[in-house]
Amino acid sequence: MFERRNTMIIDTHVHIGQSLNFDMREEDVLYSLKKYNIDIAVVSNCQAASHDHDRKLLPESMQTSGIDCLKRSLKFARENEGKIYLQHWVKPMEEITSELKTLVEDNIDVIRGIKFHPYHSGVAFTDESCEKYVRLAAEYNLPVISHTGTEYDDNPKRLFEMAKKYPNTNFVMVHLGLGSDNKEAIELCKAQKNLYGDTTWVSIKSTLEFIDKCGSERIMFGSDSPIDGKDTYAFNFKGERSLYQEYFGEFKEMISKEDYENIMWRNACRLFSIKL
Repeated sequence: MFERRNTMIIDTHVHIGQSLNFDMREEDVLYSLKKYNIDIAVVSNCQAASHDHDRKLLPESMQTSGIDCLKRSLKFARENEGKIYLQHWVKPMEEITSELKTLVEDNIDVIRGIKFHPYHSGVAFTDESCEKYVRLAAEYNLPVISHTGTEYDDNPKRLFEMAKKYPNTNFVMVHLGLGSDNKEAIELCKAQKNLYGDTTWVSIKSTLEFIDKCGSERIMFGSDSPIDGKDTYAFNFKGERSLYQEYFGEFKEMISKEDYENIMWRNACRLFSIKL
């Protein structure tokens, strides 16, 4: 039986899109939000991935332009206003066009961040191709969100370096270094006040350590839903109880109500300028 709760939840790490072995559909997102009582989702479109799991460039026939990815995301947000907000998943090798800037300006009420995935973009986060989009985020006062892992390109150190260079822009270190023990990522967040974390595939133990070292105001709930299917909040891909059931259940009893609310929704409202 999955956990239910009466605390508001904003999931800051949700996807749509068909790319590689991912098949994440809008209807699955809406199903999961309703079934598991998630109030708001901040969504990015994984179809912007340009490289496969081995970091090989996808053929042109398997790629979707950043503009087309954003337009699909915008359609989803406009059909579900107040429920769906966006992070624009960028393709760093594409130039920033006047069309893109117009789309951002005209939809700034629902576009609440600029999203990077250095691993599936085949480029280091500190590369100029990414940095031009960081400058775009700074221009519109949007936070920068990036996947982090254990490769050079997506290492938490790369995000730390960029956060130091742009101290007036907020950065979210997604996964706190996926595949690691999260300790280095936590120390980097501690050292740089405009660096935030998220809970996507992060153990409760690591999140508690983050709270202890950085405070509950600097980490937000995220899940990658519906990456393991429309019931990602309940079960992982093996059919076992999901990590997120711990966040909805046991975790709530381990910390104060204020800390829990910070992580599950207050920080997201503040960072992404979501008005309830």
